Amino acid sequence: MAGHESISLSAAAVACLIAAGTDLWRFKVYNALTLPALAGGLIASGLSGGWTGLATSGLGVLAGFGPLVVFFVMGGVGAGDVKLFAALGAWLGPSLTLQVFLASAILAGVYALVLVVASGRLWATAVDLLYLALRLRRLDLQPGPAPPIAAEVARDDRRRRLVPFAATTCAGFFLVVLTNP
Repeated sequence: MAGHESISLSAAAVACLIAAGTDLWRFKVYNALTLPALAGGLIASGLSGGWTGLATSGLGVLAGFGPLVVFFVMGGVGAGDVKLFAALGAWLGPSLTLQVFLASAILAGVYALVLVVASGRLWATAVDLLYLALRLRRLDLQPGPAPPIAAEVARDDRRRRLVPFAATTCAGFFLVVLTNP
């Protein structure tokens, strides 16, 4: 099993690094990466662990997909980020995937805070966050007044406004993997 774990971590690391690179470069995570990574994780887990391995991999996919799909529906992350986390879940299983998600979300929050402070939009962002919290409390998942992520990516000032979530995912992945015994 240690050999399969090492292969899984290596495959997830490669997917994270490539996704981080394309996200930093183009603010895009490509299907040509995420879909084969997802299929590869499911197949490898099934081959090494049988039905139990496949089930664990499937739960990892759900653990990766579930938290991000809400943010995707609300327009906060791109579909590539959701698919990347589903693919990571196929390789990592549910527990490690959720740990990577939490680390990535914290790192993305810190990154976003730096962007907000640097842009001088702290007050406006606080109001937007309050509005978002109220929407989440009501389970209002419809896109709000903020433009969808695709419109934001097309802006010239996107580097000062957007968090490349695949890059924070990559950092979160390595943080979790290197600090787990």
